[in-house]
Amino acid sequence: MPTATMTSKGQITIPVQIRTALGLETGDKIDFVEFEKGQFKMIPRTASIRDLKGCIPKLDHIVTIEEMNQAIHDGAAASYLKSIERPVSADSYGEAA
Repeated sequence: MPTATMTSKGQITIPVQIRTALGLETGDKIDFVEFEKGQFKMIPRTASIRDLKGCIPKLDHIVTIEEMNQAIHDGAAASYLKSIERPVSADSYGEAA
């Protein structure tokens, strides 16, 4: 198991085996995420937000606020209706089965 030693300034050198496995290069950022009390995962932040440019296709028109509000309303209504759907048996007279 690779080991690193922390300096008096709180710095460590990540062993080459770990750097290679994570695909880390000079200047890369690393997030430390606590997944259990006192235990952390190192997650490389190797991608830039700029790398996402072009991932979402451009719309053929500009969406208005009214269209956005209607889409939100429709989605919320559909989600609500789905959450209250219950199977009803024919002999239960409207009571949930």
